[in-house]
Amino acid sequence: MDTETSQGIKLMLFASLLFAFMGAFAKELSSSMSSVEVVFFRNIFGVVLIALSLYKKPIMQKGGKPWLLFFRGFVGFAALLMFFYNISNISLAQAMTFSKTSTIFTALFAYIFIKEKLGFKGWIGIFIGFIGILFITKFDGGSLEKTDWLGILTGVGAGLAYTSVRELRTYYDTRVIVLSFMTIGSIGPAILMFIGNYYTNDTFDFLFGEFVIPSLSDWVFIILMGTTATFAQVFMTKAYASAKAGIVGTISYSTLIFAIALGMILGDKFPDIWIILGIILIVISGVLASGKKKE
Repeated sequence: MDTETSQGIKLMLFASLLFAFMGAFAKELSSSMSSVEVVFFRNIFGVVLIALSLYKKPIMQKGGKPWLLFFRGFVGFAALLMFFYNISNISLAQAMTFSKTSTIFTALFAYIFIKEKLGFKGWIGIFIGFIGILFITKFDGGSLEKTDWLGILTGVGAGLAYTSVRELRTYYDTRVIVLSFMTIGSIGPAILMFIGNYYTNDTFDFLFGEFVIPSLSDWVFIILMGTTATFAQVFMTKAYASAKAGIVGTISYSTLIFAIALGMILGDKFPDIWIILGIILIVISGVLASGKKKE
């Protein structure tokens, strides 16, 4: 194994660990505030950091796709709302696994909307991924739990967001794309929490929540969540710059192993056989779909 590949693997392992810790800190915060508020603090932290980056290094871009930029931010924000809700209501490993289905949907949406070719491995990967989803949700022909639906929609929303990024990156600075997402992800929760002060709905409790002034310990977790999320993104970017995307992408699934361990520390039970099988199938699916051959 060459030095660059080895470095890329190490960077992605560290990024995956940080992403798992971000989820763990978010889960801990969910015991004292709504998942909507957790999303707000997750994003407002990023807005400040990206804004500082833009101040230090001005952007150079073509622009010209404002509605697509808004769409990317909106669907990404919606996916994050559902993801953080699931973190607060199901095991960390299961919530993380649902989010990893985004690879399946990205491959499918890229084929539909931007005409990326899918090779045989890609289609097999998508098929295996949907089987994996069935295992995770323990779908037996009956009704799915709300967290199951939200988990699937998390993957769909993230898949749409990632697909739009493939188009947007030729028009906008990456920091602008991220900033648009985090700005919408900060304004959106603020509006939803304002509404949540006057309106509640058990069915849509993932959308509304009252604002709670964080305690001192909450602020510690908020800072830790924002810091781990930011550095995870940095190390992930460096990993993809150091080694082949297929190798680094495969290593990124180590997040699920870290999530199982951290979740158990926080009180989650070890995943049952159905979820374990689902995780394995999702990983196989992601490797095949992300490494699809363009014909």
